[in-house]
Order: sequence, then structure tokens, then C-alpha cells
Amino acid sequence: MDDNARTGDGPYQDELSSDSAPTGPGPFGRRPGREPRDARGPGGGRPESRQREESPERGARLGGRGPREEATAHDRPWERKDKRKDPRRDSGVLVIGLGRFGSAIAATLDRLGQDVLAVERDPELVAQWSGRIPLVEADAANPEALEQLGARDFSVAVVGVGSYLEASVLITGNLVDIGTPQIWSKAISAEHARILQRIGAHHVVLPEADAGSRVAHLVSGKMLDYIEVEDGFTVVKMRPPRETQGFTIAQSRIRERYGVTVIGVKSPGIDFVYASPDTRISANDLLVVSGHADLLERFAARP
Repeated sequence: MDDNARTGDGPYQDELSSDSAPTGPGPFGRRPGREPRDARGPGGGRPESRQREESPERGARLGGRGPREEATAHDRPWERKDKRKDPRRDSGVLVIGLGRFGSAIAATLDRLGQDVLAVERDPELVAQWSGRIPLVEADAANPEALEQLGARDFSVAVVGVGSYLEASVLITGNLVDIGTPQIWSKAISAEHARILQRIGAHHVVLPEADAGSRVAHLVSGKMLDYIEVEDGFTVVKMRPPRETQGFTIAQSRIRERYGVTVIGVKSPGIDFVYASPDTRISANDLLVVSGHADLLERFAARP
């Protein structure tokens, strides 16, 4: 062993010896020696007066906030009040794209009191909807952006970006990758819909095609509303044919003659009632009828 190291006469002894350690600040802004225990805070930590404070410059880099000024939920609308880890237990809806389709969904969900967050990358649309619905400006085609805004916390996501095929496919794929339980994606063509289904979208909506089909049924007869459920099963709202007016449902024998079922009747000034065999139909009533689309068309075409 070196004699200097053994006898304590080496060149670094001043720094190692507590007796000869300087009492002022060291080269790194603190005394190299061990602080006395009474100068430390509870549990041996630093006292409150010596805690490192956040500089205004650092606050500006984090979004313009000064020292010790914390961000609020208004500053970060994408931070959820309820931070549950399992997204399948969360009822929040993430709406991506604030075009006509996406904005209508987001505004309606917000009006119904649902937990909704809209995502839009166009600054003009963000400015248009700012303050009206919870939203954040981000490019959802970037997987990192989805992670940062907490997309995993939502159980349902709606991709309202239909006009840009590439963006629609990328966003839907990103949602599939993070395991979103329910993904609704807008398509503008049958080919677009097939691509979205193949990459994992749970529901694909073609608003223009669906609306066109619905309106075609409405203008062709007495139907006032038309909802196709699945496999041809349909529910319609319609005026009653003349041959049923003034008779009960049992007397009209609607089910036996036309193969459709009257679910309910709405008379003017009277609440909606579920239909029974004794329900009498008047000329000014509205009928809610269910059945196969072809049979309903035939029934609605009656004079």
C-alpha cells in the first residue's frame, strides 16, 4: 500500500478528512462534507428551505407555467378524472376527426353527459370547437400521440376520418394495436370498408350509403322513419293504411295478412303505448312496425 494513502498525507486527504473539509460551498454548490444531522429535515432528508425549486425557464418548457404552478384538468383535458387501468371498465368515448360526422357524434355524446374526448389535427377545426367539447389537437396517425393523450383509457373509439384513406387506415390500425375494445370507423366506399374490417375495426359505418338507402325507403311510401337492424329485419314508423283505420289490431289481422308486427301506436296528444290485440288504430295515429324489409314495403304501400 502507498505510504501517502496509509498515513493520510496524500494529495486528496483534504477532501476526505471531515476535520479539514471547507465550511463554505464546494465546487458543485454544496459542502463536500457530511451535513450535521440537525441540519437535515425529518427522516434525514433535506430541510424545506433547501428543496430544489423549479425555475421559470423549466416551467416555460413544460407549457408556460411558472414555479410551483400546477397544471389543472382544464389545461390537460385528456387526463381522466378516473384513472382506472382496465380500459374495458371505462365508458369513455374517443372521437378522432371533427368533420361533419365526427363533430356530430362528439357534440351529441357530450350533450348526453357521456365522457368524451375529441382529437383533431386541423388547427382551424380545433379553434372552431374549442370550449364547446373536450378536445385536444394531435395527429392520431402517430402512435406516440395516441399514447400521450391516454387513448388506452377509452373503451370506445370512433374514427371519423373518412376522406383521407391513408389516415383512416393508420388511425384504425393504431387503435387495434393498443387493444381498444370497440372501434367504430367511417368508410366512404365498400372497398374502404373491407380494408378497415380486415385490419380489425369492429364496426364500419358508411354514412352516405346508409343515409341514401334510408331516404329511398322514406320517399317511396308512407314511411316516416326507417331503421334496418340486421339481416333484413327492420323497424319503421309509418301512417296506418286505410284498411286498418277504425279497427283494433286483432280485427285488422295485420300479422296474419302481411307478416309484420305492430309494436306500438302514437296518437296525437297521447303518450306512446305498446300495441296489444285490443289497441284501436285511428287515421291520425303513427304506427311503429317491425318485420322483414320486403314485407314492410308491401304493408306500407297499401293505400
